[in-house]
Amino acid sequence: MPKANDHQVAGDHYKTDHTVQHWDVVDLFNLDYFQGQITKYVFRWKYKHDTPKKRLDDLKKARHFLDKYIEIQERDDAEEAGPSYVNQG
Repeated sequence: MPKANDHQVAGDHYKTDHTVQHWDVVDLFNLDYFQGQITKYVFRWKYKHDTPKKRLDDLKKARHFLDKYIEIQERDDAEEAGPSYVNQG
């Protein structure tokens, strides 16, 4: 049975001159979902599409995921910090 890295289902945007595939980077660095999505779009933006606008769309997708990731981190940090008021009761 061929290994997953030996073929691609649909498209050829992962068949680049890179010696490592994006999913191997995700595995190697144990990236979470958002880190994986952000790096996926940044990793492939130059190779997936043939027009500048579509290539730029992938960078915008990466930024969109990053914006959501920042929102989640800010929310989690605020919850961890606890209430910002002093109980005077």
